Amino acid sequence: MREARAKGRAAPEVPAPAVNGSRRPAGRVVPTRPVWPGAPTPLGARFRVGPDGVAGTNFALWAGGAESVELCLFDSEGGETRCPLTELTHEIWHGFVPGVRPGQRYGYRVHGRWDPWTGARWNPAKLLLDPYARAVDGDFTLPAEVYGHVRDWPQQHVADTVRDDRDSAPYVPKGVVVHDDAPDDEWADDRRPKTPWADSVIYELHVRGFTKLHPGVPEKLRGTYAGLAHPAALEHLVRLGVTAVELLPVHQFAHEDHLLRRGLRNYWGYNSIGYFAPHAAYAASGTAGQQVGEFKRMVRALHEAGIEVILDVVYNHTAEAGELGPMLSLKGIDNRGYYRLQPNDARRYADYTGCGNTLQVVQPHVLRLITDSLRYWVTEMGVDGFRFDLAAALARSFHDVDMLSPFLAVIAQDPVLRRVKLIAEPWDVGSGGYQVGAFPPLWTEWNDRYRGAVRDFWRGALPDVRDLGYRLSGSSDLYAWGGRRPYASVNFVTAHDGFTLRDLVTYERKHNEANGEGNRDGSDDNRSWNCGAEGETDDEGVTALRRRQLRNLMTTLLLSTGVPMFVAGDEMGRTQRGSNNAYCQDNEVSWVDWSLREEPGWRELFALTARLMELRHRHPVLRRRAFFSGRAHSADGLRDLAWFTPRGTEMTEADWYAPAATLGMYLSGRDIPGRDARGAPVVDDSFLAVLHAADRPLEFVLPGPPWARSYEVVVDTALEEQAAAPGTVHRAGGAVTVPGRTVLLLRVSHT
Repeated sequence: MREARAKGRAAPEVPAPAVNGSRRPAGRVVPTRPVWPGAPTPLGARFRVGPDGVAGTNFALWAGGAESVELCLFDSEGGETRCPLTELTHEIWHGFVPGVRPGQRYGYRVHGRWDPWTGARWNPAKLLLDPYARAVDGDFTLPAEVYGHVRDWPQQHVADTVRDDRDSAPYVPKGVVVHDDAPDDEWADDRRPKTPWADSVIYELHVRGFTKLHPGVPEKLRGTYAGLAHPAALEHLVRLGVTAVELLPVHQFAHEDHLLRRGLRNYWGYNSIGYFAPHAAYAASGTAGQQVGEFKRMVRALHEAGIEVILDVVYNHTAEAGELGPMLSLKGIDNRGYYRLQPNDARRYADYTGCGNTLQVVQPHVLRLITDSLRYWVTEMGVDGFRFDLAAALARSFHDVDMLSPFLAVIAQDPVLRRVKLIAEPWDVGSGGYQVGAFPPLWTEWNDRYRGAVRDFWRGALPDVRDLGYRLSGSSDLYAWGGRRPYASVNFVTAHDGFTLRDLVTYERKHNEANGEGNRDGSDDNRSWNCGAEGETDDEGVTALRRRQLRNLMTTLLLSTGVPMFVAGDEMGRTQRGSNNAYCQDNEVSWVDWSLREEPGWRELFALTARLMELRHRHPVLRRRAFFSGRAHSADGLRDLAWFTPRGTEMTEADWYAPAATLGMYLSGRDIPGRDARGAPVVDDSFLAVLHAADRPLEFVLPGPPWARSYEVVVDTALEEQAAAPGTVHRAGGAVTVPGRTVLLLRVSHT
């Protein structure tokens, strides 16, 4: 063991743990193969045929502080061929190996100092996954051999400083060389939908969970990329009217040790380890590179259906966790070069993510890894945008979140990335990490202020309607700066993290017992209301009220200015049985139950959702491209946005501060900013939306001229079946009875 230099302390001298009584690798090592110099770019493994006709693969790995690097090739029986890479260019180790073709499995062993006190954790006994691997074969099981340190060292306070010399190769997945010139790589005939932000409706789904129980998808394809591409799955998305699917993480990810010990697995996938590789477990066609083509075919099928593909990406941390975590890839390539370490204790990691580590994005090679990955998924895998998990962690230059950080600056000038959809989860768990409304104009953001206000209004917990007014009209208080538009706000009531929409009106307390963490995990701030009974009930009054509340929440979301997002299954009453943290529930708790779509009550909810989506697509006043001004834009003095009390009068400042459970929102369709396809001014219908959250009926006076002469009911959430709602006409100036806990949407008539 090398002597540690930090703090005058030495790493413990210990005998290496044995495997079957020996330190020899568990796999069979065969003689090396010839390695030509090759090229330092591109990074990763790239198969090519040279001008001399020799076919082979070029391997290139950035490992800045390493002393040497071995490329390890594996045959079908686990035999390992070690090929030293002797060429070093700008900290990139590289070599061309003749005869290595697509389908070849490989990994790296990286040699260097073992000195955890200074952050140096090189250990050549550990086979490492190529960060640029485009496919991964095998699964992570995390036995003791996969850790760089001796996991069972008796002195726990120094356990991570004792190197484990057992070979990890038999226990870890391998990268796979992929054919870059396969037919799926040609995108010339692909028609990307390119839906404008203002017209977008995002549907968050899990590749596995969406089709795992779908009766119309062949059983062998359920839970896979091919399953999502199946016509039965696409039919639902098209019928619903969504413009984009936001896929929970599909980068290759690993399962956490604490889950594996409890017989569970990471279901959501926020534990990435391969930023170029589609998660192999979601492939129906195979894992020796076939997953790449299957993913591309899925993207093509979605595009043909007019649906964009947005990936939820996790570049803020990796599956290697903290100093006690496994050694799978970056930790063994150059721990200090890839991760943020504590400034006064390099043995420990700076953790702004709650997952043990944080990538050091200010390092050029880390920034290159991320941007190379993003460009790859756009240009070669065909995706249309990204939602960045804990994006504030990526925007930290050193310690503080910095909106001029290298990451944001590089994205802003990149000719590929600045043209795709970019969504920030605008917070992390570190100090100063909450940054809602602060991201630069290129970005849109998950708006949790919207989620909180809408939930609180419909459960009767808002002290007044000031915040609700901002959220319904595009959150100008957060986004009306720097040229940003209302679509900078991604509005949502539910997401994968938390209650489903049905559970939001069924449970007031989380029920995460199945996770095995004593129900301590998951948020306690649910802002939910169970309508009088905790959990499912046979009480018809309670169940009817719950369904009405679901209609209220969905209607509010789809009538709000901004980009609506909802979770797969919310449109038909999916439940997680009260779990608000189903991240490790790869079972019926998380999978979409397709039988609900035809059940009474849930069938009507689906129909209402699809109808609201169609209304939104048809009426530009419901998806404005610019913020409301509140000023008159027509000769009769009508403003583009006006707010009304139940008395039929415009709201005053005092009304905004007064306790209230009712709000009238008038949206004028005259002189909407922008031009139609013929260059003419956009003119649309005008609407009045009445949101009434109190439990008793209310007489609401409909505003008279010049606002309207009459009003036609378009949506009435008091009705389970909406077929009876349209066509009912009320004269302006008269009162309409609004049942308790109801949304009325009325079309304005000036004749």
